[in-house]
Amino acid sequence: MNSAILLSIGKKVHEIRTSKKMKLVELAALANVSKGLLSQIENGRTIPSLPVLLQIIKALDIGYSTFFEGIENQPAGNYMLQRKENYTLTEKEEARGFSYFSILSGSAGNAALQFYILELEPDASREKVVTNGYTYLYLLQGKVDYILDREILTLHEGDSLFFNGNVPHVPKNNSGSQVRMLVVYILSSEK
Repeated sequence: MNSAILLSIGKKVHEIRTSKKMKLVELAALANVSKGLLSQIENGRTIPSLPVLLQIIKALDIGYSTFFEGIENQPAGNYMLQRKENYTLTEKEEARGFSYFSILSGSAGNAALQFYILELEPDASREKVVTNGYTYLYLLQGKVDYILDREILTLHEGDSLFFNGNVPHVPKNNSGSQVRMLVVYILSSEK
């Protein structure tokens, strides 16, 4: 399946859920999936199985054909453009002080790419997470401790980090000021 379609599915789930003013935990309970899995699907960080996707669509109380309406097989044109005013704040599970702004999603060959600006408030916190695929980040502003499994890497403005997202990871902002970073998720649509 085209990775752009996979990203569109997660985005569509999020859009319908928020338009119905449903909380993530409510939809997860109705669809009989974990809140964490649903969050990862909405954010394009994992690919749902067909039975799970059908459960989610049913829980959204929307017809299957209506759900898939507008999801295209091929991206239009030779480029993708996302204007700053159209960046969307994305919910993340159990994250305090983390603001993810989705700036662009697309595909290149068999990989789905998601680009975010992540803003971390001082003392922001959440548990370590794993992501199917790889993660690249570039520190735009500030200083952050990035925890990869049991290792702590201190990153300064201008530093880059690339790692396998299956390693438990989390950034920690122990400074007194906001941290901003570009985060790119590279997810393979091949099994």
